[in-house]
Amino acid sequence: MPLPFALNHINLWLLDDGDGVAIVDTGLGLPDTRALWEQIFAHELGGKPVTRVIATHFHPDHFGNTGWLTERWGVDLWCTQAEFQAAVIACSAPGRSTIAREHYLRHGIGAEALERLRQRGNHYPGLVPTLPNAYRCMRDGDHLVIDGRRWEVVVVLGHAPEHAALWCAEMNVLISGDQVLPKITTNVSIWWDRPLDNPLRLYLDSLARFRPMPGNTLVLPSHGLPFRGLHTRLDALRSHHDERLAETLDALGEPRSAAELIPVLFRRQLDTHQLSFAIGEALAHLNYLEAAGSLTRTLDPDGVQRFRKA
Repeated sequence: MPLPFALNHINLWLLDDGDGVAIVDTGLGLPDTRALWEQIFAHELGGKPVTRVIATHFHPDHFGNTGWLTERWGVDLWCTQAEFQAAVIACSAPGRSTIAREHYLRHGIGAEALERLRQRGNHYPGLVPTLPNAYRCMRDGDHLVIDGRRWEVVVVLGHAPEHAALWCAEMNVLISGDQVLPKITTNVSIWWDRPLDNPLRLYLDSLARFRPMPGNTLVLPSHGLPFRGLHTRLDALRSHHDERLAETLDALGEPRSAAELIPVLFRRQLDTHQLSFAIGEALAHLNYLEAAGSLTRTLDPDGVQRFRKA
């Protein structure tokens, strides 16, 4: 399904489910995506109904049509508790603009970029226009029986509060969501509402959840092509973040703000959407290094936090 961003697509999945079809992830809640869904319903399901909607996590490209699809088909949404709650919060987010502005100022974002971020605002309600009133709660280790096959819920952290991957040992298939992608790296960010979290530690630790799966597992990611070679990709992701952490630390011989680190970690022009992720990723690496005792954080008289190698 199309996305109106630099990352221009998301993969959504249909699973045979007895006399019907289960949907995994839903796309943005926009008219063009819903029109494509209607084409699929009319021409690709062989007259079968949708039996359930499963969402790996609350981000709008995954959660955007959960309300519409569950209402259209009269079925349940299945997701983890933290993801549903995060969606509810993101749809309202009272006081978000003021707190977000203070967050970006604290980390050295300049006036021009700050205005771009302000104009963008909270885009979540526009991309997730409705939510279901209720949901079926999935927990780590649960098994969903879909078309007679057992899919294990594997909760992984760092990218989202309680991201659910789905693993079918019988078919040797992993629906990895955003946690393991074939070429690009998963966004792991600090956001304004949890400024002192350590999501990169959570993300790297969560990659170990996939190690017991066979190396030739067929991985169905949310972005990019399906692939085999799971363990090789896990190694590459770990190496990538080790390199990023080393680059971050090397750049902190003198005190720098997170905004001043963006050109070090992202050597390309960034649009406003990418900038919000870039500052979040820079802070995730800084928080990781601070927790490891590798750097110190100070507050300058101008109110900007700066970081320096310990």
